[in-house]
Amino acid sequence: MKTITPDTIGSRAFYKYMTSAVAPRPIALASTIDKNGNVNLSPFSFFNYVGIDPPIVVFSPGRRGRDNSYKDTALNLFEVPEVVINMVTFEMVQQMSLSSAEYERGINEFAKAGFTRVPSERVQPPRVAESPAQFECKVLEIKEIGTMVLVLAEVVLAHFAEHILDENGQIDQTRTDWVARMGGDWYARASGGALFEVPRPQYGIGVDALPASVRNSKILTGNDLGQLGSLTQLPDISEVESFSGTEAIQALREEARLGCQYLPDLLHNHALQLLQKGLVREALLTVLLAATPQSPNYS
Repeated sequence: MKTITPDTIGSRAFYKYMTSAVAPRPIALASTIDKNGNVNLSPFSFFNYVGIDPPIVVFSPGRRGRDNSYKDTALNLFEVPEVVINMVTFEMVQQMSLSSAEYERGINEFAKAGFTRVPSERVQPPRVAESPAQFECKVLEIKEIGTMVLVLAEVVLAHFAEHILDENGQIDQTRTDWVARMGGDWYARASGGALFEVPRPQYGIGVDALPASVRNSKILTGNDLGQLGSLTQLPDISEVESFSGTEAIQALREEARLGCQYLPDLLHNHALQLLQKGLVREALLTVLLAATPQSPNYS
């Protein structure tokens, strides 16, 4: 591996590695206002939701790299500690990018980027109508360390577009189209085939409970083993014995006998196919048979 000490290559060079590795990152399209009522809109990917009770978001409009000056967002927050965080979708990503250009202080990025202003209800900065999720926030604290200007803010009111909600009024991720920041000029789109579910495990048996021949499989990946280890208990001997007599397993045994193929490999490949179909318990039974293919006694 390539090993880097941050202070040996400089902060800006290390920043490129970090933003490419710590990714994708959600984007906060932050709307702020100064004491004279001038509105600013700018995106930040140093952002996340970090607190439940109360609901807290954090983002960092860090100082500019070229001259260490404050960005307009930070200057506004020093004057009016309120912000609206507008989430970004694919349909608005180009406008969001345009709003990130360094316009002179006082320039309205809503107008420059073609976004529609919507009055907020509990804070002074306006919301972005095009965003399907908008959070009105009160700033709790601004913490400065080096060039970092870290903003902690409490969400006091949230707005969600009807088209991303299901029949129960909850957000349906299949109806969203969020965009996240990668390194350089790269972004990620969270929609369609890019979305997948990973059920939250109960107290699983763990990968360490699997036979060594399964843990060291050349066919199954760490992700595959993680699925097997998420099951709550190992099958007993009678279940394995019963499974060994199924048509699919018998066909694999015959294929190994006639084709001179290695039966454990055939079983591991079959287990992989079962995992891809979401049949985790059947996959576990298959690899347990592969552990000692001549006998179901895998212990």
